[in-house]
Amino acid sequence: MDPESARYLSAAFIAVALYGVGTSLGNIFSTWLSSVGRNPSAKEQLNSIGILGFAMTEAIALFALLIAFLILFK
Repeated sequence: MDPESARYLSAAFIAVALYGVGTSLGNIFSTWLSSVGRNPSAKEQLNSIGILGFAMTEAIALFALLIAFLILFK
């Protein structure tokens, strides 16, 4: 396998991490909506936890995308 093919293949494998981030974000917000629907008085506490979870999950996506671009355009 030549190095250019290996670069494209490894960047495609990184897309799996982006798929995981997408499903995780959907899970975070669906759980948040369900929790707020069940207990509206806890919205402020759940809001800060939900935003923190969103930010950490999105950071994983940005790191994976950065690594993919570094591999592709090296």
